Amino acid sequence: MNTNWDACFNHLIKHEGGYVNHPSDPGGRTNLGITQAVWENWVDRPVTEEEMKALTKDMVKPLYKDLYWERVKGDKLPSGVDYCVFDAAVNSGVRRASQWLQSALGVTADGSIGPQTLAIASVTSPATIITNFSAQRLKFLQGLATWPTFGKGWERRVNEVKAAALSM
Repeated sequence: MNTNWDACFNHLIKHEGGYVNHPSDPGGRTNLGITQAVWENWVDRPVTEEEMKALTKDMVKPLYKDLYWERVKGDKLPSGVDYCVFDAAVNSGVRRASQWLQSALGVTADGSIGPQTLAIASVTSPATIITNFSAQRLKFLQGLATWPTFGKGWERRVNEVKAAALSM
């Protein structure tokens, strides 16, 4: 069993930054990478801007583990691949990240990581998976309407995630 959860979370949270409410960001108020809508759903109530600003890493860590890490089967993926898929799930959704993984492995990209995906991931070179996965992720981001505004940061993040994942 993979035990990279803490390391992957620590890598991820460095990229997520603090409180922002950028007018071009469709996510609106965000802190530590968590949008207000996601946080309200997590705590099952409306929250104020002050509550969003007060979020801490310890507060959001269980949300990241339950909503993203567990759903992409992080503990069952090879080291490095786990981080790549987890980081992409946070930014682009669990289903899309799962599909990118499946495409990188050459299996049916149904968006649900199951026994077949895990079996093939376990016998495929992690470097090959990470490289193919990262290329798909970057291509998707380049096609977004908000690329002109956020593209430079997204590209840097994909490249940094890829480098960290390859070193794992």
